[in-house]
Amino acid sequence: MNKKLLALAIGAAVAMPVAALADGPTLYGKINLSLENWDDSADDVWSIENNASRIGVKGSAETGVSGLKGVYLAEFGVDADDGDTGNGPFSGRNIYAGLAGDFGTVLVGNVDTPTKTVQGKVDQFNDSTADMGNFVSGDLRAPNAVAYVSPKIADALTVTVALWQGETATGADGQPLTGIGDAVSASVVYEKDSLYLGLGLDQETPVTGGVDVAGDNYNDIIRAVAGYTTDSFEVGFLYQTAEGADTGSSSEDTSMLLSGAYKTGDWKFKGQYLQTEGDLSDNTETFYGVGADYALGKATTVYGFLAKAEDDVAMDDQVISLGLEQRF
Repeated sequence: MNKKLLALAIGAAVAMPVAALADGPTLYGKINLSLENWDDSADDVWSIENNASRIGVKGSAETGVSGLKGVYLAEFGVDADDGDTGNGPFSGRNIYAGLAGDFGTVLVGNVDTPTKTVQGKVDQFNDSTADMGNFVSGDLRAPNAVAYVSPKIADALTVTVALWQGETATGADGQPLTGIGDAVSASVVYEKDSLYLGLGLDQETPVTGGVDVAGDNYNDIIRAVAGYTTDSFEVGFLYQTAEGADTGSSSEDTSMLLSGAYKTGDWKFKGQYLQTEGDLSDNTETFYGVGADYALGKATTVYGFLAKAEDDVAMDDQVISLGLEQRF
């Protein structure tokens, strides 16, 4: 069972049929730390970085209704490098309760959006300081959400929809959010054998990054993903547009990612290129990185990478990272 997928709330529901849901509770997690050198042309700094370390508990329970199970997951981020910095060593991640049956799965709580999880495995530097979420909008966890994940259709197709409530927060039009589904995220995923295809759509979701849209509070996103994986090779492609949804906004970002990896024995060599262009400012951010992972066992991986990010204005950053990921 793939624990990385299980650690993503909606990804977990997509990846497993209802019959495979394990009785719980089951404790899981990972500690991922790296020693890094950051050089932004002004400063050259060594640091220890915490890379999405987490701990969680998950499981399912019989309801007494034939074919219906209760499911739950409570996952917390762990501040593994600085410890307690004033807010405590833990932070909330995916936390939900739900019901699962032949109809699919319904989740209520704090969940990764379908548009976030539709990226699959195309981001070779996921959960690191070079994560693509640092350069594009859309890597978002939805609070106060109700999500539905369909059962697999024809053993290949899955539809996911998440609605979340603003609960009086200010919306894109400047008015309080008081309805159901103030923001919407949805995805359609086709996964069969080595082929992975996904389409994600967000409407008036909070901005999490980017070039031009970073100046807005909300955006509308279309994200298309394709991947092909064999025992030796991984190839991934992502194309995304993000448009500012605030009243009067004309900002728009266009992003493209191309990634690949070659696996041999316990080694995995990988590379990635990402470009985001702000159509209004005509400013382009470019990221490229190369790295290698070495599996010391099923639960232990050491890794290293060199990454660089630059734009047309002032950004010229380089990072060298040496890390260790321990899963349990």
